[in-house]
Amino acid sequence: MVCDRCIRVVRDELEKLGLRIDGVELGKATIATDSGKPDLEAVKQMLRINGFEYLEDRKAQLVEQVKRLILELIRSGQLEHMTAKLSVYLAKQLGKNYAYLSSLFSSVAGITIERFMILQKIERVKEQLAYDELSLSEIAYRLGYSSVQHLSAQFKTVTGLSPSHFKGLRSTARRPLDSVGSH
Repeated sequence: MVCDRCIRVVRDELEKLGLRIDGVELGKATIATDSGKPDLEAVKQMLRINGFEYLEDRKAQLVEQVKRLILELIRSGQLEHMTAKLSVYLAKQLGKNYAYLSSLFSSVAGITIERFMILQKIERVKEQLAYDELSLSEIAYRLGYSSVQHLSAQFKTVTGLSPSHFKGLRSTARRPLDSVGSH
């Protein structure tokens, strides 16, 4: 689960199954102990229908925890204040050796932790550019980039476009409702 909408869908669907939910966050749902034992097959089917998967494997769960921590860092704005390296942060949060986390993540997710982090940051940059509320300098700072040039170079490497070109494409793609259908 990577967004608020995903969290809401999972919560609603679990409640439809008659479960009382203590909490749903990225990658994790906690069912109240007084809800009784859930029908695991019904939960798995509901998740599949909604484009999610049930993770029983401890290693897959650990990979999801790494993803969740990275997404929380990006969304919360903590990157701008982060003094420790990502590797140190993840190892501390998960109580595991970073070399183990890195190897496990790559083997399960098929991508390195660093690459995952870059891709998620670029997605956040795209969102921020679309909202058009922050300057590129503010976006770079909030996402922990050393400079606007570093963000721009990474953005171009991932998307093939400069941030300004991307922003220009986004603004020209939208038309006011009253002009739809006219020339």
